[in-house]
Amino acid sequence: MSNKYDSFFDQGIPIINEDTEFFPLLSQQDEDEMTNAELPETLAILPLRNTVLFPGVVIPITVGRDKSIKLVKDAYKGDRIIGVVSQQDMSIEDPTFEQLNKVGTVAMIIKILQMPDGNTTVIIQGKQRFQLNELVQSEPYFKASIERFQEKKHKTNREFNALISSIKEMALQIIQLSPHIPSEAGIAIKNIESPGFLINFISSNLNADLPFKQQLLEIANLEKRASRVLEQLNLELQMLELKTQIQNKVKGDLDKQQRDYFLNQQLKTIQEELGGITPDLEIEDLRKQAKDKKWSKEVDQHFHKELDKLARINPAAADYSVQLNYLELLLELPWNHFTKDNFDLQRAKKILDRDHYGLDKVKSRIIEYLAVLKLRNNMKAPILCLVGPPGVGKTSLGKSIAKALGRKYTRMALGGIRDEAEIRGHRKTYIGAMPGRIIQSLKKAGAANPVFVLDEIDKVGSDFRGDPSSALLEVLDPEQNNAFYDHYVELDYDLSNVMFIATANSLSSIQPALLDRMEIIEVNGYTIEEKIEIAKRHLIPKQRELHGIGAKDLAMRGKVIEKIIDEYTRESGVRGLEKKIGSIVRGVATGIVMEQPVKSPITEKEVEDILGAPIFDKEFYEHSETAGVVTGLAWTQVGGDILYIESSLSRGKGKLTLTGNLGDVMKESANIALAYLKSHADEFGIDYKVFDHWDIHIHVPAGATPKDGPSAGITMLTALASSFTQRKVKDKLAMTGEITLRGKVLPVGGIKEKILAAKRANIREIILSKANRKDILQIKEHYLKDLTFHYVSEMREVIDLALLNTRVKNAKSLDVTV
Repeated sequence: MSNKYDSFFDQGIPIINEDTEFFPLLSQQDEDEMTNAELPETLAILPLRNTVLFPGVVIPITVGRDKSIKLVKDAYKGDRIIGVVSQQDMSIEDPTFEQLNKVGTVAMIIKILQMPDGNTTVIIQGKQRFQLNELVQSEPYFKASIERFQEKKHKTNREFNALISSIKEMALQIIQLSPHIPSEAGIAIKNIESPGFLINFISSNLNADLPFKQQLLEIANLEKRASRVLEQLNLELQMLELKTQIQNKVKGDLDKQQRDYFLNQQLKTIQEELGGITPDLEIEDLRKQAKDKKWSKEVDQHFHKELDKLARINPAAADYSVQLNYLELLLELPWNHFTKDNFDLQRAKKILDRDHYGLDKVKSRIIEYLAVLKLRNNMKAPILCLVGPPGVGKTSLGKSIAKALGRKYTRMALGGIRDEAEIRGHRKTYIGAMPGRIIQSLKKAGAANPVFVLDEIDKVGSDFRGDPSSALLEVLDPEQNNAFYDHYVELDYDLSNVMFIATANSLSSIQPALLDRMEIIEVNGYTIEEKIEIAKRHLIPKQRELHGIGAKDLAMRGKVIEKIIDEYTRESGVRGLEKKIGSIVRGVATGIVMEQPVKSPITEKEVEDILGAPIFDKEFYEHSETAGVVTGLAWTQVGGDILYIESSLSRGKGKLTLTGNLGDVMKESANIALAYLKSHADEFGIDYKVFDHWDIHIHVPAGATPKDGPSAGITMLTALASSFTQRKVKDKLAMTGEITLRGKVLPVGGIKEKILAAKRANIREIILSKANRKDILQIKEHYLKDLTFHYVSEMREVIDLALLNTRVKNAKSLDVTV
């Protein structure tokens, strides 16, 4: 069956009508022939979850497992003979062979029916008992070798006949006292001639649990089996008589209170006779737990109203467990249960500095929050959104914040969520309804003021089931989340004390309304110096512990770590660096086990022996002596990078060709750059006629990588100007900025990542828009060491700074002759 019906399992109900096709009344001769029939060496095994099949009895079973459906269909096409075995534990959804009972019943499939609701119902008749031996096949369904179950022959004497007669009479009395059992069952029992089949039929219909019926199936002596059946029938008859007595005692005109008392008393008496826990005790336990809860008057009234509803539900009804689960959730939620915040700011700062190197802006914001919270003690929790490339420590920062505050920590991964019910929960009227993951996480945290990390908030999707990002608006709005409504809980829950911290790689895919409710804090990439410190303080000790290596067995100096960073990783974060360090640690561990230990501290040569040849060149900037090649700076989701803009001229009619997997915005930048150059040709000493006689080709290498954005505008302009003037581009120079038709240079984003990429490429000078000066001022000075910045506002300034007055060797003569 499809996944929609995964909650339905194989189940069986005995058939008790007189239809000869589905309920043949077996004679003693029929039973003997069935018992002595030859058994195959192997049988396909069908596990049953909540019933036991007895020889001669016909029952329908609803088949839900994919394995079971295939088994019955394959058997129905063949000889229709299968082996039916009950599970040892009814709660197991997909049992193994070892979790099946060892005694089962050979069965014949009589009919397979497709029900209107899509379920498959199979009508089977038991034939004879068998013993499981060994598993022969596990896929696509179980097949096992079997042997005949050795039954002991009984003596037919007056004592045995009296026993069978007593069983028959007692069964008929039970049928008369039980209005829910059809009268056809009594007729069937009267007409049964075979003692063995009578015992099997009554055993199948006993009001007993699965283990007891399995015990009956495994009793080889018919007399002992009959005695056990008689004992159970006697117990059932006593219960029915007791029920009748209770009913007779309370007959008459009863008001609602008296009627409720009677039903509860009746249920209590039955439970006590069976030796179980009465529902009264369960309800009383819930009521006792509610006394200790610190919830509001509204919640308290709602809980007791729902508790009274539970008391009126029959414990055997399906609604009972649904209502019980709902009440248990209300009790487990941390209503007004808060952990005490630790306002020792010095301690908090030490924890943040110990767990994360760098990230000063983020840590400063957390300290500010603690300071204000300490002064006012009623500040609404802020909604922080940490934005940055992968591997920079956004998620792990949440754990450190929780540790610094002394709060509980919980995390919810939002990547790939498309169903609104994941946030708001399902209504209780739905089958399998559950609370949303916000409520589930708070229940798991056990406090109403945890640090709650909403991981990968930019990866939330939407489809026909709703828009989860819109459902998050209420969660992340400090003005609304004091009354968050979950469809399952059906009560307002206060989230204003929760400190939400969202993480994202990019802001572009976050819904604007959701973005407006968060305070954005950029978590940029690390410099080489920071990565070296992070590796020494965190990554190397962590990998040594994971792989069982002692500090004396492995040490790394800064030069070796720098080599790994420069030549084997190219990223803003440190995730790739951790993987490479892990590879080295595994190499050292292998050497120790093979008694070929690597020297400590590890050398650069040993790094190459373990990691192989370097993947990246340490200095990958290449200066070109050809006109028209300019270095630009780009932002990617894994940090900053440099890219080359190449332009070339060929004789033609002024056609512009763009290649390199460029997006629409980047193509527009190229057209703007060319338009500006044409309109200001005289200023750059270019004959305007050349534009009509030379074709222009602009290419951005790495054509397999999609590229888009406005920040390559000034780079494209410089490349075109260099091609048309045949002037050289300044060495070790890179640039980034957007251009306009009016000749203005506009600011762009991702400046810190781009600066780090320039440093990795050994670039010395960078051209930026004047409006980006504020971004440079926010970067620490040691990051900017050996870098010179040129701030411009006009395109003319870009050309003057980037192009030298000397022409390239073998410069083209851009004549305009046809």
